[in-house]
Amino acid sequence: MSAQTYDVVIIGTGPAGIQAAIHASRRKARVLMLGRIENSALYGAHIENYAFVPGVTLGADLLRQGLEQAVRFGAEISAEDVLNIALADDLFQVKLESGTTIASRSLIFSIGVSKKKLNVPGEKELSGRGVSYCVDCDANFFRGAVVTVTGDRSAAVDGALTLLDYASKVYLVTDQLNVSAELLGQLERSRVECIHSSIKQINGERMVNSLVLANGQTLDTEGVFIELGSKGALELATQIGVQLDPESFKHISVNRQQTTNIPGVYAAGDIAGPPYQMAKAVGEGCIAGIEAATYARKLRKED
Repeated sequence: MSAQTYDVVIIGTGPAGIQAAIHASRRKARVLMLGRIENSALYGAHIENYAFVPGVTLGADLLRQGLEQAVRFGAEISAEDVLNIALADDLFQVKLESGTTIASRSLIFSIGVSKKKLNVPGEKELSGRGVSYCVDCDANFFRGAVVTVTGDRSAAVDGALTLLDYASKVYLVTDQLNVSAELLGQLERSRVECIHSSIKQINGERMVNSLVLANGQTLDTEGVFIELGSKGALELATQIGVQLDPESFKHISVNRQQTTNIPGVYAAGDIAGPPYQMAKAVGEGCIAGIEAATYARKLRKED
C-alpha cells in the first residue's frame, strides 16, 4: 500500500470522529484523522449527562484523552484542514491545505453542522441577499461581481482563490491568517487583494452593497462570503455527490450503518442529524468506524 493511501480518513476530531478512529484502528485499518480538537463543539463544554463519567467534566479533557486512545490503537492525526475531495480509481482523493493530496478507501464525515457567524449588523437581514456562508455553493451567482471573503483559516483563503474564476474583483478581509505556507504562497501570488481588518457592519437595502471595516474603511462590494474556520462537512460532502436530508438540507442522510448514498462514505455525530449529544455521536462513531474499516478491508482483498 502506498505511504499516502489510507483505509479510513476521518474528517473531524470531535467525539464521533475519535470513536470512529478507535474502532477502525482496532480492526487493523490504517486510519488518518484530520482536524483540530479545539474546533469541536465539545471542546468548550462542560459534560455531566454522559454515562460512566461522574460529576462535571471538561469537554477538552475528554477530547484529549480520546485522541490519546486513538493514537495508542494506531490512528494517525493531522491538524490540517481539507480543501477538496474527489473520487478517482475507486479511491477518494483528499486535498489538504498544505497542497498534499492523500488517498483513502473510505471516508467518515464527523464535523459539526453549524456555520460560524460574524454577528454584525446587517448579516442576518442580508443573508441570502449577498451574504453567503459557502463559496462552493454560491460562487456562480457572483459572476462578474465585486466580492469579499472574510476569515482567517483555510476556508477563507481557498474560497477567495476559487472566486477569482467567477468575480471581477476579490477582497479578503482578515485580521491574521493561520494557514499553511503553501496556501499562503498561492494567495500572495494571486490577484486577491488582502485587507488586514475585520468587518463591523454589512450595508444594503435589498442586496449587499458595502461593508464597514474596523479600520474605518467603507468597502464597496456586491457580496460577502463568511468563511470562518475550515470547510464544513456539507460543502465537502456535496463535492462527491453525498445526499443531504431532503427536508432541511442541513444534515447528511445516513442509514443505521451510518452509510451515505456513496459507497465507502459514512457520517456520524451532529452532521448526521439531531439530537446533538455526545452519547449519540460516540455511538454513531463506533458504527461508522467499524463499517468503514470493513469496507476498506474488502477493497484491499479485491486489489
